[in-house]
Amino acid sequence: MTLYHNRPTVADIRALKGTRQLSMLYVETPEEAAAAAAAGIDMLSIIDPLWTPDMRVAAGDCFVQVGLLYGQLVTAEDYQRAAHRAMQTGGDCVYCASSMTTIKALADDGIPVVSHVGLIPSKATWTGGFKAVGKTAQSALAVMDHVQALERIGCFGVELEVVPDRVAAEISKRTTLVLLGMGAGPYADAQYLFASDVLGATEGHKPRHGKSYRDFRSEFARLQRERIAAFAEFKADVDRQSYPGPEHSVTIPDQELAAFVAALADR
Repeated sequence: MTLYHNRPTVADIRALKGTRQLSMLYVETPEEAAAAAAAGIDMLSIIDPLWTPDMRVAAGDCFVQVGLLYGQLVTAEDYQRAAHRAMQTGGDCVYCASSMTTIKALADDGIPVVSHVGLIPSKATWTGGFKAVGKTAQSALAVMDHVQALERIGCFGVELEVVPDRVAAEISKRTTLVLLGMGAGPYADAQYLFASDVLGATEGHKPRHGKSYRDFRSEFARLQRERIAAFAEFKADVDRQSYPGPEHSVTIPDQELAAFVAALADR
């Protein structure tokens, strides 16, 4: 079967394991997706509520992971319906951090699934909160066990978040899963960051593994000041009746206006 697009397939991504590192961004807008595609980013992560046909077009030839939101979806059937919908909209794989049973149901259905190991934000209470996982031999073995369990039930890849770099290196040698590293050092198969961190637009805490290449936060603040100033100038023009001016109004010939007024008088 000939595919109708040029973006990588799951088989293509798997074939790159161990040959080069992939670049991956979490994006939230069509503008970010289009910029990532234009920049040659390999993979994107886009959460399901934001995943639309317009986002698929914007993402171009990027391989897109569609995030199925833990907690908003509950049952295996919830996840299956959402996963099929995401794939029909042009997703290349789905992200699922639900139970092994749910993940296996998706994989058994032929849907490429990425899950999550290490620091899992939605389940961080089990590993002590928002901090590194795998810093002891016992904890690292638990991460490895989790990876192997996901491999056995048919996962395509895992997000490997905030684990020691040398632990990631050893895990990578021992699994066929594609490791999407976020704060997992240089040995994962992909380097995964949030677009907001890359752009310097993060509000609040920025993770240690985040790296900013621009200062959009300052630019957004400047634009907000300009927005307020423009709105204030518009209000001032309205208050002193200098807007609208003649150049903003539609004209009517004098004779036509006179005829209109005469017709009104006859009513």
